[in-house]
Amino acid sequence: MRLLAALLGAILILVTASPVDAAPSGRTVRLARTVGVDITVPASVNLGSGFTGGTLTRQLGTVEVRDSRGQVNPNVWVATVAATVFVTGAGGAQRTIANDRVSYWSGPVTRSTGGGTLVPGQPTSAQAVTLNVVREAFRKTAGNGNNTVAWVPTIRIAIPAGVVGGTYRGTITHSVT
Repeated sequence: MRLLAALLGAILILVTASPVDAAPSGRTVRLARTVGVDITVPASVNLGSGFTGGTLTRQLGTVEVRDSRGQVNPNVWVATVAATVFVTGAGGAQRTIANDRVSYWSGPVTRSTGGGTLVPGQPTSAQAVTLNVVREAFRKTAGNGNNTVAWVPTIRIAIPAGVVGGTYRGTITHSVT
């Protein structure tokens, strides 16, 4: 009986992009406000399951910024990240995991071309930030255009002890300016 109670408390976390953002290739491209700079992110990620009162930690997948502005100066940009509340159920039966329980760290550059000074927002888990407000994920502080940078951020969700079991969905949004 005790095992059954633990299984009923399991939570599946699924991060999704809104349907209008999902690209046929399974990736989402969000164009930035800065002409010549865009960002590509995973369209949908299943972060797995965890137990109430536990912590779920998973990599989100590759995020890539492509800067095709050439020799325009200054050639800098800032990538940001934020999350919605994670929700399960509908109407009056809806339950949530607050976005202040969702932590993020960018990690280091995993791939880059073209040079420039690239600065991760949170190089290690020790610098993890909660996603209840817009946070800096990565920054290019100097260098020419025509380059790319990729990183694989990690998400950590502190699952509340009193939350109901279910499939929770939320959106983690990256953008670049």
